Amino acid sequence: MKPTLLILAAGMASRYGSMKQIDGFGPNGETIIDYSIYDAIKAGFGKVVFIIKEEFAENFSAIFDEKLKGKIEVDYVYQNFDLKQFGIEEEIYREKPWGTAHAMLSGRDIVKEPFCIINADDFYGYDAFKKMADFLTTDVTDSQYSIVGYKIGKTLSDFGAVSRGVCDVDDTGNITAINERTKVYSKDGAVVYEEDGKEYPLSFDNPVSMNFWGFTPAVFKITEQEFVKFALSHKDQPKAEFFIPLIADILIKNGSADFRSIPTDNTWFGVTYKEDKPVVQASIDELIKNGNYPEKLWN
Repeated sequence: MKPTLLILAAGMASRYGSMKQIDGFGPNGETIIDYSIYDAIKAGFGKVVFIIKEEFAENFSAIFDEKLKGKIEVDYVYQNFDLKQFGIEEEIYREKPWGTAHAMLSGRDIVKEPFCIINADDFYGYDAFKKMADFLTTDVTDSQYSIVGYKIGKTLSDFGAVSRGVCDVDDTGNITAINERTKVYSKDGAVVYEEDGKEYPLSFDNPVSMNFWGFTPAVFKITEQEFVKFALSHKDQPKAEFFIPLIADILIKNGSADFRSIPTDNTWFGVTYKEDKPVVQASIDELIKNGNYPEKLWN
């Protein structure tokens, strides 16, 4: 059974200023998602599922359905604010979506095979997709999950601080903890994160989660249980978010699952700020020049 690719594409991209998920970065208007799907098909994935807001459906269908026809199975699921689907009758006011782990739950009724989940606006590279496909095909179990661990120094923006899930990894290659650092940046050639007004150093090679996770469908049950707890305990915090690293941390600490850190030397790049766009375009142009991708991705 070929693994499935879930793509987190429901965000509003407030810092970017427009829908960066469908913005063009390649020479023929290719989105970053196009390159991820191209790499996923090459690596052996059999289906792609877009997690979007329902109002995005027409735009996404127009961009992706025809070009992917006959290449990979495509489906869409919608992230929304309906809590009754989780058995929560109480109305809870929100200022923003519930976060990535809540978004992942949108796929729980249609994803029946091992899957990985990624961000729509992040460029991961073929090496990551190939290693994840191999893991999901041969090694994944309900108690052995994974992430692709990028070197933090290869994941930063030149135009502002970023959030990163900083991983602690043991001698066996499994993660022992994931610490969400919400303000990470370069300073004087070093990598630091800021917390409570103080700066702390990080190793350039420290693995971080760029939301490239490998799971079996068993993860949906525990995620739904934990989301209900989270929603009810954070009902007075309209900006609180339920992140995938929170689920990983729970599973690691209660001994339910290990998370293998799959290392890659790929340079991750993405778009957090509008100023990132020309940098991403130049990076893609360089990859095309080096033969990693054809100039016209979908011939």
